[in-house]
Amino acid sequence: MLGVVITGHGSFASGLLQAVEQVIGPQAQCVAVDFPEGMCTETLKKALAAACSQCDQGDGLVFLTDLLGGSPFRQSAQLALNHPAYQVITGTNMQMVVEMMLERDGMTAFEFRDMALECGHRGLTSLWHEQQREKPSSQDIDGI
Repeated sequence: MLGVVITGHGSFASGLLQAVEQVIGPQAQCVAVDFPEGMCTETLKKALAAACSQCDQGDGLVFLTDLLGGSPFRQSAQLALNHPAYQVITGTNMQMVVEMMLERDGMTAFEFRDMALECGHRGLTSLWHEQQREKPSSQDIDGI
């Protein structure tokens, strides 16, 4: 099974993992690595490396990060550059994580990456946009 490391600023990672597990249950080979205020990037990198060792059982690994260019993203990227079977995804949201955790068994890191981006985009919407999708079009009304 593909390993997953969730990381981000503050308690983003542990909070997201707790919320995901509340919805779909405990997740094997998945670890949250927080980057609280005051933690240095070297300590973060060591924590991420330890999480990789814990989660990667040979099928690859995906880092799910909060913010493009932030320290969790940059440290994850440094680790991924040395491992061809690792991928880094940023802009992580709960919609994407829930869907992908349910689909990750048997996926490669590359398949996970591409599908996660689709899920993340699909989950980004607004109430107004959802209401517009539910309204019948004028053609539907005229055809009644």
